[in-house]
Amino acid sequence: MNNETQHGYLVLADISGYTSYLAGTELTHARDILTELLELIVKHFKPLLNIVKLEGDAVFAHVPKSKISRDETLLEMMESTYLAFRDRVEGIRRRTTCQCNACKAIPTLDLKFIAHFGEYVLQNISGITELVGSDVNLVHRLLKNHVAEATGWKAYVLFTEAGLAQMNVKMENLHVQVESFEHLGEVKTFNMNLHERYKELKEAQRVFISPEEADWASTRIITAPPYVVWDWMNDIQKRLLWETLHDVQPLLRPGGRMGTGAQNHCAHGKNVFVETIVDWHPFKTFTIDTGSALMSRSLEDHGEKTLMNIYMKMKLQMPRWLTRPLVGLMLRIGKVDQQFDTLVRLIEEEAKKSGKVNDDQNRS
Repeated sequence: MNNETQHGYLVLADISGYTSYLAGTELTHARDILTELLELIVKHFKPLLNIVKLEGDAVFAHVPKSKISRDETLLEMMESTYLAFRDRVEGIRRRTTCQCNACKAIPTLDLKFIAHFGEYVLQNISGITELVGSDVNLVHRLLKNHVAEATGWKAYVLFTEAGLAQMNVKMENLHVQVESFEHLGEVKTFNMNLHERYKELKEAQRVFISPEEADWASTRIITAPPYVVWDWMNDIQKRLLWETLHDVQPLLRPGGRMGTGAQNHCAHGKNVFVETIVDWHPFKTFTIDTGSALMSRSLEDHGEKTLMNIYMKMKLQMPRWLTRPLVGLMLRIGKVDQQFDTLVRLIEEEAKKSGKVNDDQNRS
């Protein structure tokens, strides 16, 4: 175990309304429902975060900065976890025929996140690993905040100033307020309404090229979880390692972040173009419009592996029987297949290296 001071993100996912829900319901049914929801959170956290422990109605996790290159991935992970949580709550409500208080009160449950960046030490006591440090204490103290009191929100992400600064995402329309704690002083927080974000993501228009529409398609199986593949496809510095683009620069970030409408300026030899994201569902699908073509990519989670599908459709005014062989020729000349082969190789090399580092740390 690494006993050195680590710098990284500390994250708490807390089920809102848990105390009142548990107090007024049948314990057996309440336990089963809460177990299902906690398991869902853990499933979404595990690929990116290290689970420290379950704390009743909360999941506490961390990730060292050295393990996350594109910090915005953490925000996308929390959002995707919330989407899955809300959909699961609604699914449980719809499928249950039980009229007990626990089942009738399911819609009162919600989810909030506390995200902070700081330092901490891993401490092993009788085989149990704990995180120790003032920043660890702060994250837990922030569960008792005044966001709901000030805004009426039941579901939100609370970023500390340190957490948001490290993430380097200039989000708009955040609720800012200061929390004060004995011994820890004042803490400036930036809060995002997850109900509004859920609505935005659910109502976003889907733009995805189906296999039937595609002029070109390719599939890869990658020995890494979807969030890792997503990171390699969207982190600009990593893209430069596998795409034959001479330069990629961020051009537009609506709302201060990646998502639908975001643009990158790309240069490939003498060709210069702007790519626009027209579909964005983190860790699942996204579609890029290059002006002359649409390219969709989907990721399917298969445990320790990801099935990646790539579909391309050219914006050419010509018969399909002519478009497909022409596109195939263009992509062979551009060595697009080789690019994706390189992507797979780099991801798997990184995964092997990371696994070796983790094994070495566990033995130390």
